[in-house]
Amino acid sequence: MTEDMMNLRSLVEKSADADLLREMIGFAAEKLMALEVSTKTGAGYGEKNSFRLA
Repeated sequence: MTEDMMNLRSLVEKSADADLLREMIGFAAEKLMALEVSTKTGAGYGEKNSFRLA
């Protein structure tokens, strides 16, 4: 999470308003999609389990 906040801070420092808004929405959407996938699959990002085939 700290790395994400640092990336967001560096993005804020170098972007114009429209670009900033677009990137912030994309950032939030990506995190929400990852959360939804991990909830549906029962596994976190990069988590391995020998019981899953895919």
